[in-house]
Amino acid sequence: MNQPLAYVHPGAKIASNVVIEPFTTIHKNVEIGEGTWIGSNVTIMEGARIGKNCRIFPGTVIAGIPQDLKFDGEDSLVVIGDNTTIRECATVNRGTQASGKTVIGKNCLIMATAHIAHDCVIGNNCIIVNGVALGGHVTVGDFAIIGGLAAVHQFISIGRHAMISGGSLVRKDVPPFVKAAKEPLSYVGINSIGLRRRGFDPKKINEIQNIYRIIFQKHYNNTQAIEIIEAEMDATKERDEITQFIKNSQRGIMKGFMLS
Repeated sequence: MNQPLAYVHPGAKIASNVVIEPFTTIHKNVEIGEGTWIGSNVTIMEGARIGKNCRIFPGTVIAGIPQDLKFDGEDSLVVIGDNTTIRECATVNRGTQASGKTVIGKNCLIMATAHIAHDCVIGNNCIIVNGVALGGHVTVGDFAIIGGLAAVHQFISIGRHAMISGGSLVRKDVPPFVKAAKEPLSYVGINSIGLRRRGFDPKKINEIQNIYRIIFQKHYNNTQAIEIIEAEMDATKERDEITQFIKNSQRGIMKGFMLS
C-alpha cells in the first residue's frame, strides 16, 4: 500500500497488500509478507524478515542492532513467522555472528514493551507478556508463556509448554511442561491447565507429573533422577524430551519444589 506519510526504502521487498500506516520507517534489506499490517511510528531496520499476516503495533522497533559491545556491524537478521503480533513499543534486536539471526516463530504474541535480545530463538504459539526482558541467546520452546515483567538471563533455555509467573527472575533453565514461580525461581507443579487446553489427555498429564515428582520432589540429584526415570518409566516422547532437556542444560535447571 502506497502511504505517502511513511518512508519505505526502495530496496525493501514489501508484498502488494501490506498496510503501512503513517510515520513508519522501513529501511533497506527488509522483507514483509502478504497481509501484514504495520502500525504508525514503527521502525523496521535492516535485516528484518517479517512473515504473512503479522501485526506490528505503534512504537515497535524491529531489527535494531544488538546491544552487545562485541557486535562489529556484521550482517544478521530478525526472522518473524506468520500470524505473529507484536504490540506497542516492543524491541526485537537482530542477531550477531554467533548465530546470525534472532527468530520469533509463528502465531506468537509479543506484548507491549517486551524486549527480545540478539540471537534469541522463540518457538511457535508463544506468549511473551508486557515488559518481559529476554537477554541474548535465550531459547523459548513452543507454547511457552512468560509472565509480565519477568527478566530472563542470557543463554537460558525455556522448555515447551512451560509457564513462568510474572515478575520472575529466570537465572536457570526451565524444563518443558512446568509452572515456575517464587524467588528463587522454583518448580510449582506442571502446567496441567495449559496441557489440557492443548489436547494432552489425563493419562499423559499424569505421566508428566510422575516424572517431575521424581525430579523435583524426591530429593534426588538430577543424575540420579534421570537414571530412575529411564530405568522405571516407559520410553515416551515426553519422557525423553524432559530427560534430554535436563542432560543438555548448560546453566542447570531451576530449583525443585519448596514450601513457602
